[in-house]
Amino acid sequence: MPPYPIGEVNVDKRLEPVSWGVLGVANIGTTKVIPAMQRSNVSRVDAIASRSRQRAESAASQLGISRSYGSYEELLADPDIEAVYIPLPNHLHLEWARAAARAEKHVLCEKPLAMTSADARTMVEACDEAGVLLMEAFMYRLHPLWLKAKELVDAGTIGELRSVQTAFSYFNDDPNNIRNIPEVGGGALYDIGCYAVNAARFLFGSEPTAVRGAVRRDPELGTDVVTSALLDFEGGHSTFVCSTQMEPDQRVVAHGTDGRIVIEIPFNLPPDIPTRLLLMAGGDPPVSPHVEIHEFPPSDPYTIQADAFSLAVRQGEPAPLPASDAVANLEVIERIFADADL
Repeated sequence: MPPYPIGEVNVDKRLEPVSWGVLGVANIGTTKVIPAMQRSNVSRVDAIASRSRQRAESAASQLGISRSYGSYEELLADPDIEAVYIPLPNHLHLEWARAAARAEKHVLCEKPLAMTSADARTMVEACDEAGVLLMEAFMYRLHPLWLKAKELVDAGTIGELRSVQTAFSYFNDDPNNIRNIPEVGGGALYDIGCYAVNAARFLFGSEPTAVRGAVRRDPELGTDVVTSALLDFEGGHSTFVCSTQMEPDQRVVAHGTDGRIVIEIPFNLPPDIPTRLLLMAGGDPPVSPHVEIHEFPPSDPYTIQADAFSLAVRQGEPAPLPASDAVANLEVIERIFADADL
């Protein structure tokens, strides 16, 4: 089996860590991303801000962050902060990414990058003009498991790629949860369907030529709670279903002319247990296919993301995932909604 990177990105530990600030005390930031960034070889979380000074101080104390601010503006005015992580609700991404660019801070922003592709393009232009990096936080794309999956597909290990099937779901019907508020960018397609779109585009290495969508909305919440789509790529299809009101599950299967790849836990890759990719090619399918298991040691995708982004900052290189990819992903999401609403 060819070598591939395991664990965190290899970095020169003599590099001065990039000084990070975090805009907001969202749960994903305080429980997953910030602790992972603090384990990065080339990142240091030095500040956190909230619209409530008390909440910022509490989060800073809990996480061992040296500075806290009672407004996002105060953090952006801190001259020592080089990059910001934005885990704010979707409808605030545009405003604060542009503000960060004006303050000449590099930007790592949660997915989806914006509410619309037009807003995302505005964010890209603002960061380009300021000379700072902008990246959508699709941490899974940098994990060794996904790098291996892409390598296998591109090498023709399963023949020609014909289909990518994805399922991603969880159950949350709390009307006060931002994932269930349409005005702030809630709903299944924005929250988790974006992963399915991104994974298909990544594996096919192209953009869909046609899109079909079906959406079921909650009559009280107004958000899409079950969304399915068919993406037509040159040479194959991607189909997916995502839901905020189904049993928690996630999986990706890539079918080729000579085999298939099964990714058991594709997106919420656990940082503390091994992850696996199953390559099924040859043998006697479907009863007894030949199965080759690729197992990857525990590694935190958020730490890998922080290492990769900070290394790009330090070395003056492009962001590991180009911001143009985030714009293209939103364009597909918009096409799915447009078709479903016909």
